Amino acid sequence: MRVITFNAQGIEQAAENGFFDWMVQQDADVICLQDLRAKEYQLDDERYHPEGYHPFFFDAWEDGYSGVAIYTRELPKAIMTGLGFELCDQHGRFIQADFEHVSVSSFFIPSGLKSEEAQAEKEAFMVDFLGHFNKTLRKRREFIFCGTTNIAHKTVDLSNWYANQTVSGFLQVERDWMAEIFDEMGYVDAFRQINKAERQFSWWPAYNRARKLNEGARLDYQIATANLRKTVKNAQIYRDQSFSEHAPIIIDYDIG
Repeated sequence: MRVITFNAQGIEQAAENGFFDWMVQQDADVICLQDLRAKEYQLDDERYHPEGYHPFFFDAWEDGYSGVAIYTRELPKAIMTGLGFELCDQHGRFIQADFEHVSVSSFFIPSGLKSEEAQAEKEAFMVDFLGHFNKTLRKRREFIFCGTTNIAHKTVDLSNWYANQTVSGFLQVERDWMAEIFDEMGYVDAFRQINKAERQFSWWPAYNRARKLNEGARLDYQIATANLRKTVKNAQIYRDQSFSEHAPIIIDYDIG
């Protein structure tokens, strides 16, 4: 099973930059998108409905804001939207597709960079989302959570990390949250399970040379339940084309 996750920063812009042309060439089974900045009724154009894929969307209430989607080659057994708390459900930040052997979700944790209020909202979301991760451990199936945490987990996941320790995205409280998921709960950072290389970033600031110089952060993850650890066969970040400030994460799992 090939799973791709990508933060579009506006699905219309990503489409104009060639994302869907690229996507249909990847032979992916599931593609998870975040930050659509569009509602489903605005996405009737055929370019948002590539042949061979079933699209599912979860909109934010506010126009031009957030939103997530999942594209699946196989028709899922069920689709779930939202997690039952306002910061997620009103802002369109979680959608899940259930298949025979695994559930795959697309999530989008808000950024806290704009203000102290934004950071407080981000941390409130993290508390509630952590509760969902905990509940998931009690379920008798496997899960892959795909999306943007807006957090760099370790120093290797952020360029110039020493100067960014007081900046949202690398605060100790955020890194502790990631550690609780991976170290205490036993979830798997699927990318790092197979790819140990340094300077593996999925996001670069908007200034002109950041991407070229590879001065960025790994803010996008595929978080898998522990039983999927040995199924990860390949993991890469696609950088050859630029569809947004983020790059697609491509991971292959040996799942029937």
